[in-house]
Amino acid sequence: MTFFSGDLLYRIPALLIAITFHEYAHGRMAYAWGDPTAKLAGRLTLNPLAHLDPIGLLMLWVVRFGWAKPVPIDPRNFSDYRKGLFWVSLAGPGMNLLLGLASAFLLAFFNRPGTIYTLIMENLLLYNVYLAVFNIIPLPPLDGSKILTSFLPDSALRIYYSIEPYGPFILILLLFLGIISFVLVPVASAIIKLFYFIAVLFT
Repeated sequence: MTFFSGDLLYRIPALLIAITFHEYAHGRMAYAWGDPTAKLAGRLTLNPLAHLDPIGLLMLWVVRFGWAKPVPIDPRNFSDYRKGLFWVSLAGPGMNLLLGLASAFLLAFFNRPGTIYTLIMENLLLYNVYLAVFNIIPLPPLDGSKILTSFLPDSALRIYYSIEPYGPFILILLLFLGIISFVLVPVASAIIKLFYFIAVLFT
C-alpha cells in the first residue's frame, strides 16, 4: 500500500466535510443553549482548518479514518444543564445523519459511476453515517456517553463518573477486539441502505 493513494482525492474532501459539520453542530447547539465557549475559541465556523487535529488527519492515511479536535463546551453555561447536554451531544451525530441522507439524495439524483463527484458523494455518505453511529456509542469520550449521562439519575451518575476515566481505554480495547465493528458495520450498513431507499423513492 502506498502512503499517498489516488483515492485520497475524494476521501479527504468527504472526511473534512463530515468532521467539520459535526463539530460545528456541537458548537452551534451549545451557543443556542447559552454557552459561548466554542464561539470565543473561534470554533463556531465551517472552516475545516479551525477543526483539524494533526493526529486525526495523519490517521486518515494510516487507518483510512480520522477525526477533528472536539469543540470546547462548558455545560455550566447551559440554560438547562441536562437538556442542553443532551441536545449538544446529539447535534454532532444528528448533523452527520442529515448530511448522509443529503448525500444519498445527491447520488440518486445525479449518479455518474467512476466520476469524482460520485466518489466524493459515496464517501460522504459512508463517513457521515459511520461517524454518527460510532459517536452514538455510550462510551467516553464519544457523544453517546454525554447523551447517556443526561438521562441517568444522580446515584447512577456517581457510578458512571467513577469509570469515566477508563472509557477511552475500554473503547480502544473494544476496537482492537473487533467488538465495535461487530455492531457498527451492520447498523451503519442498514442506515445507508435505508437512506438509499428513501432517496430513490423520492427522486
